Amino acid sequence: MPIDPRYARYPFFEGAREAVREAGVSPAALIAEDAPAVERGRERVERALMEGTVAAEEPRRWDDREELLSYPIARILVSLIEAPAAVEKYAAAEAATARERLLADFDSDEEVQTTGRRRVSLEEALREFSLADAVRPDERDRPGSGSRRRSRRGGGRGPAHYWIELGPYLDIAEGGWGERWRLVNREVADGEVRSTADGLIRILEAAVERRVADGLPFEVRGSDGGDAIADALDPAVSELRSLLNDHDAAGDPSVETVVPALFPPCMKALVRRARSGESLSDHAEFSLVSFLVALGMDADDVATLLGVEAEETDGDSGGSAGRRTRIETRVEYLGDADGTQYPPPSCATMKSYGDCVDPDERCETISHPLSYYTDALRDAGEVRDWRETANPE
Repeated sequence: MPIDPRYARYPFFEGAREAVREAGVSPAALIAEDAPAVERGRERVERALMEGTVAAEEPRRWDDREELLSYPIARILVSLIEAPAAVEKYAAAEAATARERLLADFDSDEEVQTTGRRRVSLEEALREFSLADAVRPDERDRPGSGSRRRSRRGGGRGPAHYWIELGPYLDIAEGGWGERWRLVNREVADGEVRSTADGLIRILEAAVERRVADGLPFEVRGSDGGDAIADALDPAVSELRSLLNDHDAAGDPSVETVVPALFPPCMKALVRRARSGESLSDHAEFSLVSFLVALGMDADDVATLLGVEAEETDGDSGGSAGRRTRIETRVEYLGDADGTQYPPPSCATMKSYGDCVDPDERCETISHPLSYYTDALRDAGEVRDWRETANPE
């Protein structure tokens, strides 16, 4: 039976569980035969820990069945890592990826006719999380009122605002989201809270994150079958746990001075490659950008340092303009995480990916690029921040 492609994109939907059962293969069997879904599940977790997304690096490599079955494999891997941070990062990454996919679906009114791909409507998404009866469009956003929004992706239109029942709003919206989410700063009437369309998407993202995190971690070992699964996945779990431990290796450099001449050799090499126009791998680009963000650099700073800004041309989606957009997106995400949720990889991880190059004597005394830079900056004494010359007043 063909897999509903919606469940491949949203494997945490209730219907996806039944689709997994109907697939007629257990996670244990997939792991025993080292099926493609196992490798995709490992990639799912790795990208969640390293980059805050679960999207495949090469989407065409995996079919809908492998995408769907990779989800339960990923949950097993996250449980075996045995760290609360793994659950938090994985659930957040699944939710962030779902947000992008939902936005694409909501903004593609004619996509079914043009591509044949079944999309998920806003109404379906709300029903999935028992929110359909709690959300209604703001009637003031009627046609001709000037309050309807055009899709940011150039597709269809939809209301600019919605009313959300107070109970579900308070249940999902978290205080840590910022002042604008507090009721005192919202329009409230008749037991409902007025929200922008983007705010409603944030509510859905939080609902996804909650569902993904629910039940994690669970006990895998304790039976012959569970022990066999854990043993088979042990190499992958060890690697993923090492990636997670990069956070501890990074420490707290408390440094926000940018002196490229003092960067560790690995970062100098990545900067040179980026400035030459080379297309870095996802891991190399993440390593470099997360290092720069940890130093307090914003998107403009990073683009300038990497020589992207001057090259940008309109319509060059595959060239420097595309690079700039990708870098801006990555910087924005890492900046929202305050540089702590997704720190730069450790030296051990850099070595494993072949990005540790030209190590010097200082490299022998440290275990993280940020530690190298902190030590180099301290030994250099008084220095001038690169941004003072790159961005003169």
